[in-house]
Amino acid sequence: MAKAEKAAPKSRAMSLHIGLNAVNPKHYGGWSGPLAACEFDANDMETIAKAQGMATKKLLTKAGTRKAALAGIRAAAKSLKKGDLFFLTYSGHGGQVADASDDEPDKQDETWCLYDGQLIDDELYFELSKFAAGVRVLVLSDSCHSGTVTRARIEPPPPGVRVKLMPPDVALRVYEQHQKFYDALQREIAAATGKAPLADPDAVLATLSLQSGRVQAIARKFKAAVILISGCQDNQVALDGDHNGAFTGQLRRIWNNGKFKGNHPQFHAQIVAGMPASQTPNLFLLGPAGAFAARRPFSV
Repeated sequence: MAKAEKAAPKSRAMSLHIGLNAVNPKHYGGWSGPLAACEFDANDMETIAKAQGMATKKLLTKAGTRKAALAGIRAAAKSLKKGDLFFLTYSGHGGQVADASDDEPDKQDETWCLYDGQLIDDELYFELSKFAAGVRVLVLSDSCHSGTVTRARIEPPPPGVRVKLMPPDVALRVYEQHQKFYDALQREIAAATGKAPLADPDAVLATLSLQSGRVQAIARKFKAAVILISGCQDNQVALDGDHNGAFTGQLRRIWNNGKFKGNHPQFHAQIVAGMPASQTPNLFLLGPAGAFAARRPFSV
């Protein structure tokens, strides 16, 4: 009798959930950025991850430092192999710093406002590029973060609501106070990655319909299959709430405790359909993400 075939190793999944209801004013020019729902968002995303069998880690407000966030992402990149899943969520303010590496058409780099400093989009994409081939990475960002390659004037939010946007005057003040640090970070990453730009979701989205060679070249820089869903367009603001941000709350309704059975584009479309007109989430696919996109969200 022939020996039984060796069973394929079971896929592993890790998740990291970051939610900040405030930042340290010491690092933000006296601004504390109070929000209400971001810790709830992180808790609820962790609940989804645990229900799917993922090994989870959570960073809430004061624990949501640059060092802790980067350590969490790097630990996953080091540990996960082909077929595994990394699920990363962020809920908090989005900000900007001046682009020191000349890779942004608007001369601004978008950021996540972590407790003791900003995580620049270049840094995030660089860390994602370190994941092994065949790893699936899903990133959900409930923040004011860029939606397309062309930045537009931010539309004012509805009256009486909290938004997840570091005010532009604060962003400028913070950058001026810490310019040496942020410029050095950007140049460091540019030197590590060479002259070719990193896969920027903005550029991918802006030219995706053209199916250009440039898009293919950018996507090939990611060995892992990466899906990013952002909370709003570049000229919109992500709304905070009392229990969830608008994006996370709608995502939870569509997920419906696991009753949702569609794929990632269908998931995104149904989230968009239930959002207020002032906030439209975006979907980005980076690297060889076609097969990943066709799967049910959060599937290990």
